[in-house]
Amino acid sequence: MDAKEVLLKVKAGEMTVEEAEQYFRREPFEELGYAKLDSHRKLRSGFAEVVFCSGKTDEHLLHIFEHLYREEGEVLGTRASKEQYEKVLSVCPQAQYDPISRIIKIEKEGKKHIGKIAVCTAGTADIPVAEEAAQTAEYFGSAVERIYDVGVSGLHRLLARMESVQSANCVVAVAGMEGALASVIGGLVDKPVIAVPTSVGYGANLHGLSALLTMINSCANGIAVVNIDNGYGAGYVATQINRLAEGQSPKRSKAEEKET
Repeated sequence: MDAKEVLLKVKAGEMTVEEAEQYFRREPFEELGYAKLDSHRKLRSGFAEVVFCSGKTDEHLLHIFEHLYREEGEVLGTRASKEQYEKVLSVCPQAQYDPISRIIKIEKEGKKHIGKIAVCTAGTADIPVAEEAAQTAEYFGSAVERIYDVGVSGLHRLLARMESVQSANCVVAVAGMEGALASVIGGLVDKPVIAVPTSVGYGANLHGLSALLTMINSCANGIAVVNIDNGYGAGYVATQINRLAEGQSPKRSKAEEKET
């Protein structure tokens, strides 16, 4: 539960004031020995802790997933293998897995999705990273429009979808090879562009380094760049921008809400 849920339960008579007080007295993390789960992260930043699955032992992964689900009622895991997903099912049978984005997730029912984020890819091979961005943003409550395979080798494909791209609160541009897509989009929109270089490409692409350098050196304004293949990071930042654009920042005061 987050702080708002606790307060609503007290208001509805489902939790006593003493129980709520005990909840808020807990340490801001849960000690597991091998991990310290940041149970107050959502309270501080508006986003609950997410599990990076790759490299974790099965035992650690299962315990972390189980604890976070119990705490939040939902959980997101990135960079997970199918084998890890099958293990997670033993403790969280409602978990879902997408083999393209390699995301394991359990979501609360009836979640609302606000605003609009456009997630664009240069090519079809960039879709796994784009899906990590898109599904991360959706998990955190953003509405996402996917605009795939609109790279600069066929610019007319992007131009045909510019109305959709320009109407978004922010754009995620995912590209490998030389990574030119972010620069093109950056010159055509008045919203922030989050550039995601991918490791897609031949030898001189250097596993995404060429695309990364192109995006960092873009002459178009309003472009921010995340790490190579970091779809999760792009989806997270895009959601922060989208929330601000929709006036739903978790840190807004009551006075600010009344003004709008």
